[in-house]
Amino acid sequence: MDYVSAFIVGGLICVIGQILMDTTKLNPAHILVIFLTSGVLLGAIGIYEPLTKIGGAGATVPLPGFGYTLAKGAIEGAKESGILGAFTGGIKAAAGGVAAATFFGYLMSVIFNPKTKE
Repeated sequence: MDYVSAFIVGGLICVIGQILMDTTKLNPAHILVIFLTSGVLLGAIGIYEPLTKIGGAGATVPLPGFGYTLAKGAIEGAKESGILGAFTGGIKAAAGGVAAATFFGYLMSVIFNPKTKE
């Protein structure tokens, strides 16, 4: 059942992104920022955490999940270390995901010989 709920939640996030791309003149960078800040805002009002419990990786892997992780880390850092922790907490919370994305992106570029689009 965990796979089904992750698929549904992650799929709904992707559907929202596709609808934004098809019905508006927003470019992908604008949509990225909208998703990131929506994760922060939904986390701040307490909606995103229950969504992560229901959807698991379907909610934590997409961009709103990254925003939620940054905000949650900043809040926890501020509680522990004050104002400096607010700046460093989000970085600490998201460091593992950023490092993994960088490592695996590099690994795939070595294996598959990337090319630019023409």
